[in-house]
Amino acid sequence: VCFVNNFFPPPVQTWLRNGQEVTSNMTASEELDNGDWHYQIHSYLEYTPTPGEKISCMVEHASFTEPKILHWDMSLPESERNNIAIGASGLVLGVVFAAAGLYYNRRKATGGGEYTMLYCQIHRIGAVMCYRKMV
Repeated sequence: VCFVNNFFPPPVQTWLRNGQEVTSNMTASEELDNGDWHYQIHSYLEYTPTPGEKISCMVEHASFTEPKILHWDMSLPESERNNIAIGASGLVLGVVFAAAGLYYNRRKATGGGEYTMLYCQIHRIGAVMCYRKMV
């Protein structure tokens, strides 16, 4: 979307791909009156850019000595990249802790591996004999 606001008279607007004018898959709204003798226009380019292509919106207007060109930057701002990195790190850490918790819970529920049992036997003579056994 290319949006131009507060101009008079209405401009001529063009989309560029790698510096060449794009004439297809482009739609634009009519010039909309702001009510103060200024206008605005919205222009849309339906296009999927490929890596390395440079997409630009060029506005030619009588008040400009040369056309104004705004290049579309597909990269994310640094703050958004940081947010994505922090979110991904939190997700990985959460998965690790969840897996560790499940492992601990299952191990605890099944007895946790080896443990020592104390067996005691009472003999007829009243003697008690106990021993430990690893289970």
